[in-house]
Amino acid sequence: MTTFGATLTIDLRALAQNYQTLNNQLSSGNLAAVVKANAYGLGVEEAALALNKAGCENFFVATLEEGIELRKILPTTSVHIFHGVLPGTAKDIVAHNLIPILNSLNQIEEWQPTAEHLAGLHIDTGMSRLGLTSAECESVGDRLNGFNIKIVMSHLACAEEPANPKNQEQLALFNGLRSLIPADHASLAASSGIYLGPDFHFDLSRAGVSLYGVNPTPGRSNPMAQVVRLQAKILQVRSVDTPQTVGYGATHQVTKPAKIATLGIGYADGYLRSLSNSATAYIGDIEVPVVGRISMDLTTIDVTGIADAELATGCLVDLIGPNNPVDQVASQAATIGYEILTRLGHRFERRYISDEV
Repeated sequence: MTTFGATLTIDLRALAQNYQTLNNQLSSGNLAAVVKANAYGLGVEEAALALNKAGCENFFVATLEEGIELRKILPTTSVHIFHGVLPGTAKDIVAHNLIPILNSLNQIEEWQPTAEHLAGLHIDTGMSRLGLTSAECESVGDRLNGFNIKIVMSHLACAEEPANPKNQEQLALFNGLRSLIPADHASLAASSGIYLGPDFHFDLSRAGVSLYGVNPTPGRSNPMAQVVRLQAKILQVRSVDTPQTVGYGATHQVTKPAKIATLGIGYADGYLRSLSNSATAYIGDIEVPVVGRISMDLTTIDVTGIADAELATGCLVDLIGPNNPVDQVASQAATIGYEILTRLGHRFERRYISDEV
């Protein structure tokens, strides 16, 4: 028995399976893995090594710091930096053999002294975030003389909605603008974009959150295997009756005799406060509701009707698991799977399952 209040189990076999599932979906090109934000909260070293073993040779991170960390883990793979080259960082990017994605005319100018090194170029086709505008693509020509542009990329705004006309609009604009850039390869699709079909695949697709079990096809059956399981320990069980309430703010009113179990997990661990009075947990295959407000370190569930033998101190309760996958928990929290994963904290006992275990 460990002293942690909760256990996070990460199935690296499922992660590798998801990589193969997505790779098999491609009609052309290769599949890259996005491992930014500590591999979406699950551990960049463990995830990157498992993905590389599964055949991945191209990785994307957000920041230079993440790139340097990943380079130490994977000395020879291609590592791209979404944020590009910020002032004063070009030498570090070159020193660690990283590939910046240039997002603006200013970044192109910043990269000019090291232009012989590999870089990528981001064009904005409808997100209005990073990337060159259409007008800038049409005028950038001479500025790229001598640049070693490996890849030109863009990002879809509505890929989770296959019928949204913006997908085709962005595809058409991307096809038009990429012809103006002297790049070897093109990349448009991320997780959900892969399922929009062959026209979106190009030379490199960038799998992100779907690798970690989130459904890339909302509204349809999830083709991804579940990677994470979050289980919290029962710290105490007490019997309550009217007119008692549960938790801060007395937001849950007991209406009949009940048993309330307190779990050793809270929003400081990334179990979101917005799950208060809306989430469900599982004891075995039995669903139980989260009642009362989730506090910093504790969560309360109604275990009325559960046999006492299943409620001993230290027994584990599924908060994310086979019966309540990440997408379901995200829906209960009125958010998305990205936030659920990346908020998972550091106070868990982390267990990694791999073929070597």
